[in-house]
Amino acid sequence: MEKPGQLANRFREVILDGKWIANTNFKHRLSDVTWQQATTKVGSLNTLAMLAFHINYYIGGVLNVFEGGELEIRDKYSYDLPEISSQEDWEKLLNEFWSNSEKFADHVERMSEEQLDQVFVKEAYGTYRRNIEGMIEHSYYHLGQVSLVKKMVLEL
Repeated sequence: MEKPGQLANRFREVILDGKWIANTNFKHRLSDVTWQQATTKVGSLNTLAMLAFHINYYIGGVLNVFEGGELEIRDKYSYDLPEISSQEDWEKLLNEFWSNSEKFADHVERMSEEQLDQVFVKEAYGTYRRNIEGMIEHSYYHLGQVSLVKKMVLEL
């Protein structure tokens, strides 16, 4: 089993600074995207902004639990992206994404092995460890989409 620091580093790799698994990460893929590119629709695919919002939504929701709050997020709201109509709006979303991600990783890093194996919110949701690993896997899934959608947007 992975230790808290290892889990935190794996999480940082997919969002903030890694290149080991996918040779990229969210920050690398999205930092040079303009707000127009981020909101460009390609067929029925989610936009880059929607995918960034989606992952940040879940990170923020779990982070709230880490900080002593309730689990208030709901799947049905996970793509309810507020309007992005300027570079400032887009950068605000990205900055929140990076900030939430770093806070999330910091919390994971400080967890004990015992806490990782405790129930997360309620038994049906599994353990903290399972939810952290799920966040990493979910993020890689959508990172693949971001990479493909970005390539398609840039070819338009």
